[in-house]
Amino acid sequence: MAEVVRNIQVKLTIPESRHSDVDQTFEEFRQAAQHVADYGWSDDPDHLVKAKNQLHKVTYTDVREQTTLQSSLVQSARNLAADALSNCKDLLEADKNTSKPEFRGSVIVYNGRTITYNDDHVTLATTGDRVKAEYVLPHDDEHTPFEEYWNEDDWEKREATLHKRDGEYYLHVTVEKAVDPLTDKQTENGVVLGVDLNVDGYLAVTSTGAFLGNADELNHRRDEYERRRGHLQQTGTRSAHLTIQSIGDRFAEWSRHRLHDVSNGIVREAVENDCTHVAFERLTWIWTRISNASKFQQWAFREIQRQVEYKAEEHGIEVDTVAPQYTSQRCSHSECRFTHEDNRDGDEFECLKCGKKLHADYNAARNVAWRLVQNWLTSGSGRATSQLALKSGTVNANGDFNASAV
Repeated sequence: MAEVVRNIQVKLTIPESRHSDVDQTFEEFRQAAQHVADYGWSDDPDHLVKAKNQLHKVTYTDVREQTTLQSSLVQSARNLAADALSNCKDLLEADKNTSKPEFRGSVIVYNGRTITYNDDHVTLATTGDRVKAEYVLPHDDEHTPFEEYWNEDDWEKREATLHKRDGEYYLHVTVEKAVDPLTDKQTENGVVLGVDLNVDGYLAVTSTGAFLGNADELNHRRDEYERRRGHLQQTGTRSAHLTIQSIGDRFAEWSRHRLHDVSNGIVREAVENDCTHVAFERLTWIWTRISNASKFQQWAFREIQRQVEYKAEEHGIEVDTVAPQYTSQRCSHSECRFTHEDNRDGDEFECLKCGKKLHADYNAARNVAWRLVQNWLTSGSGRATSQLALKSGTVNANGDFNASAV
């Protein structure tokens, strides 16, 4: 089994009467980590100490005497300092400048012995008694990490770090889920879902014929936001500035929701068609082909790929990218593959050689999947029976079609 890890930030409500205990724990945890870092530091990588067992032997007793932290928190502080020292050693050995770790912020690292999760609250170890802190969860958790991970039984809450910002307390919780890794047979004989991303029309089209999202709507809302922001910037008042922040936050949230709908649809297609891989066009190459792609559209494409990558990982599905040249001009029919710029006319694709007619973006998505399969074959990776997922089944590199059971 493989572990998939995510991190969720949840705001906490801590009784005001317990703030002093928590704040004292912040300070003593900082002191403990700094004491370990002071001992282990050297600007000579050969003398810098990063080994946790060695740091423990030398610093544990002193830290216990100088603070009121319980032993598990002392060990967490040591581990935090050891990780920082390890990063410094790597930089020094690479002849890069770095300096001794300095712990100034408010942070406490909790593990299974110092934190207990409950349905509506968490209990945390402090320099005094344990403190009970209630979760402040969003009223609407749709398309948020809370919907996807927080209340799902197959995600286990593990280590967490407590932070304090602007007088408020926030817990960053690590959640883990066990997933089945790809078997040797699956890896060898992968099934690829191709995805074509677009700056207009449908945001994403898959090789299985799923048409997802509305790029025109996204662009229209972006243009409306930019126009309104421009008018408010000309006003120049403090009220206008606050309004800009407000409408910007609302637009960003609306955009993320739309992109989550698209990425969920892509992953759903991959799962329902038993795909082992999702293939996208390589973004750094797309911008040379789509010269009018805005910064916002570039962000949207990157965000879709990022979301698909971490969501697909939960199902043991890998994400890969391919070069995008000619995917919109080439006939995706396995027995043809004729390439010509006149094959495509807007949303319509009709091959000048074999006469195959398809939606242009669907044809492109099929070509994206083909390219990954062909890359496997030419690289000698042994995936001789790899297939790409289509509307009604799969087809392998030899053009042999296998109809789906449905």
